[in-house]
Amino acid sequence: MKYFKLTPSSVQVKRCRPTYGIASLASKLFMAGRVLYAKSRSILTVGVGVVTLIFVFTTGSAYAVTVDSGDWTAPTPGVDLGFIYQQYASRSDLYVNGNKTLSNADLNSYVTILRYTHPISIGGFVVNPQFLLPFGTLKAEGNMAALGKTSGFGDLILAAPIWLVNKPKEHTYLSIAPYLFLPTGSYDKNRPLNLGENRWKGDLQVGAMIGLGKKFSTELTGDVMWYGNNTKFGSASATLKQDQSFQVQAYLNWYYTPTTTLAIGSSWTSGGTQSVDSLSQNNPIGTTSAILTASTWVDKHTQLMFSFGRDLSVRNGFKEDTRFNIRLLRAFF
Repeated sequence: MKYFKLTPSSVQVKRCRPTYGIASLASKLFMAGRVLYAKSRSILTVGVGVVTLIFVFTTGSAYAVTVDSGDWTAPTPGVDLGFIYQQYASRSDLYVNGNKTLSNADLNSYVTILRYTHPISIGGFVVNPQFLLPFGTLKAEGNMAALGKTSGFGDLILAAPIWLVNKPKEHTYLSIAPYLFLPTGSYDKNRPLNLGENRWKGDLQVGAMIGLGKKFSTELTGDVMWYGNNTKFGSASATLKQDQSFQVQAYLNWYYTPTTTLAIGSSWTSGGTQSVDSLSQNNPIGTTSAILTASTWVDKHTQLMFSFGRDLSVRNGFKEDTRFNIRLLRAFF
């Protein structure tokens, strides 16, 4: 995606893969699954409780801020941007230590994100204050049907990326982006599924775009996320703690026309081991995913983006089979 002066390179965009909590199926279930798995190297066919991880519901999404193609192009100060995201993701396999422990573990999410940004100039640097508000539905089926279904709001996200390098003619940018996740989402310790996490989180992201001639560019992103404690984890109000997690992302962008961009990307996520009441769950993330993206400007105010992605490998947690994203962007000027 390119940007402004209302070319396709005028809009800075970040998509936060929303996070959700499996709150009341706690560590005893996770440990039971590990014991059974250690006794048998074959796929477990036990009930939903035994292999339900204590993860704050993840396919990797609880542990990082995922960027879209074109995100590191600096926006235009004074041009506010509004976004609506529609996201659908499906999962059917559950993994422990890189091994599939349960099939037909269907967990689907239907999420909408509202986002608004207000780019400004401070001391010659572009800064883009913004908020993101996710809401939607989680629905478990198959061997996960006991988890049921839940709907509500996710945690409010505040961010303010700043561009340290801004060279539009060279397609060259460097940005630092802090994020703050507020514990405002729907959360009930007695529910197995929650869209809110009942904890604070902070993420620091560094991203760069490097032009490769007139038709191509590459984007590289690295980030680290810190987690506050959830002191109402599960019906027993246990304390959930989590180590920092790390993510590296890369895109190759092709400017197919002046208004249309095609891109291919990949992501690698690690870290994030959890503990419940000081008992380590030995469940670090290790997720690799891929994504294809197409974006186009419909007119000088409106852009559409379509993305398709999936997880290629997962160490612990649900493996995302399919993710469809549709994003509508509206520029106000």
